[in-house]
Amino acid sequence: MGITLAEEIVLLSLDDESGAARQRQSAGWAVAGAILLELVMAERVSVSGTYLELRDATPTGEQLLDGRILLIEAWLRGRDKRKVTDWLAKDHTKAFGAALESLGERGLVVAEVHKVLGMFPQRRYPEADGAVERALRERLSDVVLQGTEPDERTAGLIALIHSAKLHRLAFPDLRQDSVAPRMAEIAAGQWAAESVRAAIRDMQAAMVAVTAVTVLTATS
Repeated sequence: MGITLAEEIVLLSLDDESGAARQRQSAGWAVAGAILLELVMAERVSVSGTYLELRDATPTGEQLLDGRILLIEAWLRGRDKRKVTDWLAKDHTKAFGAALESLGERGLVVAEVHKVLGMFPQRRYPEADGAVERALRERLSDVVLQGTEPDERTAGLIALIHSAKLHRLAFPDLRQDSVAPRMAEIAAGQWAAESVRAAIRDMQAAMVAVTAVTVLTATS
């Protein structure tokens, strides 16, 4: 598998030099959605309409995903299914941290502690190896800017980036309106099995719902 979709989103969000996370709140929703998408593709969970269901608790062998299987299993205990929005709202802050930790274990980022105003510790995660992120950005560029046909995982990643409005993280030197139409086309395309495409559509709707609530709460 290489690295997971969730880890790829976190890599895009980290400033290469300082290691600070950009657009962390929006990226958190995308990371939580990315983990669910990986589990859908691995046939461990299903996302149908507004509901999330655990189909198979067998480990995938990927620690980040398997940790979420256990958490979802406990969260669903006594129920067949619960709302996707409830899971995303519960997991989005924790999922980002879990993906960061996984990148550290892979040796791709290094955790550093800085003190703000000489008093308050703040963790940052500069890259230890930039080759993976460079390859990721080249892959996104080939598909979005050059028109290369995406594979299932790349198309899923682009759909998540688009739905969470993280265009500037993926293409920092370009205007959002110059890449959004192609990313929307990919998100709606016939690039995967219907079950995966349906899961993406349903998670996109769920992310729109939860992020809208977050914005309203923050401004009220």
